[in-house]
Amino acid sequence: MEPSRQSHILIVEDEEIARENLAHVISGLGHQVTAAEDGSAAYRLLQECEFDLVLTDLSMPGMDGLELLRAIKLERPDVEVLVITGHATIDSAVEAMHQGAYHYIAKPYKLEELRLLVGKALEKRLLRLEVNSLRRRIEAGKAPQIIGQSTAMIALRHAIEQVAPVDCNVLILGETGTGKELVARSIHALSPRHGKRFLAVNCAAFSEELLTNELFGHESGAFTGAGNTKKGLMESADRGTFFLDEIGDMPLNMQAKILRVIEHKTLLRVGGTEEVPVDIRLLAATNRNLKAEVEEGAFRQDLFYRLNVIVLHVPSLNERREDIPLLCNFFLQRFAALLAKPVQGFSKEAMTALSIYAFPGNVRELENIVERAVIMCNGKIIQPGHLPDELRAAVPLLVRPHEQAERLVTLQEHEKRYIARVLRETDDNRTKAADILGIDRASLWRKMKRYHID
Repeated sequence: MEPSRQSHILIVEDEEIARENLAHVISGLGHQVTAAEDGSAAYRLLQECEFDLVLTDLSMPGMDGLELLRAIKLERPDVEVLVITGHATIDSAVEAMHQGAYHYIAKPYKLEELRLLVGKALEKRLLRLEVNSLRRRIEAGKAPQIIGQSTAMIALRHAIEQVAPVDCNVLILGETGTGKELVARSIHALSPRHGKRFLAVNCAAFSEELLTNELFGHESGAFTGAGNTKKGLMESADRGTFFLDEIGDMPLNMQAKILRVIEHKTLLRVGGTEEVPVDIRLLAATNRNLKAEVEEGAFRQDLFYRLNVIVLHVPSLNERREDIPLLCNFFLQRFAALLAKPVQGFSKEAMTALSIYAFPGNVRELENIVERAVIMCNGKIIQPGHLPDELRAAVPLLVRPHEQAERLVTLQEHEKRYIARVLRETDDNRTKAADILGIDRASLWRKMKRYHID
């Protein structure tokens, strides 16, 4: 990782020749250098200037290196300190590490070792600044809101904060409707690329031919009707973030082209012969088990390993049921304001129905249900009657009278029964059943396969 601006480094060394030599080496790395002859002079400079890194000798008259280190960590804890020491004072250098120094280097030092340590110290400083910036943007509301106080969601938000500043590929896993695109948008909003474009494409929504044209664009005359050169979405997202949703549905031939973009950072427009450079951060999402798809030959192994650098799992709503009331009220406030309705809350019965419903369509289904309820409600409180029939039916479906003496079913078993019931009542019309369940046909098919529903 390269610093986004010229770094300012303070060198503290009481021996003039050693100080000048060190300043020459560091300035040769492209950094701005300021030098001080002792700890006291360095301390005064720290009050006047902004520094990213301090390189200090330990043994100096007056304020020595350890005293200077303690003062820096007390007043400027974000500034990294690299300690330079003679062999006779290695114990002191170890003590300096305990006091918060980034590292130490013994005299006489090798230039390559010095360059490496300076680079790593500045990288750590840059990452800390990025994380602090992310937290400020989160507090300022500039990143998309990821609602939830469950353990799983707190862990997910923390992972997003850690991943966002690091310009690497991220694979986002989760069921349909869990909010995978929201996670992708949050990563972009909290990344150094946040000032550039975020573009997304659903790989399951296009044929291979259309997907190729959408992603890579075409040259004039590439096919009938291609009168002008057209940039593809990937090229349009240059220096920004590109999100491939449902990448598990991408054809194998297209996967090879995506792999080339990742490896060579270039793309070839349809009908083109000149490679076009492109700088994008690639985020991908799927509700499939890509590892299993690789074993079955349905997904390229090399692309899987390229995408599998960082993996984030977005929990299903059934894995974070304690967040349902919070999400309900969040969506209620949004839709009440959007629709100019006086709705203020949920009745106890309505919230109970929402809290025990299986939500096969996850957060997306919950959002749609709350929007419908706000539309249907003419008062201030949402009642069970404002909820969809299938949701109200979930209460008696969960524990029926003849089952009360039997074991309580798991949420997965309940979801299986409810899907089977909807299929029965729609005469196995899968399009209609998927619409009632709030999911797409592909998700319904996968759930039927998972639960062995014929």
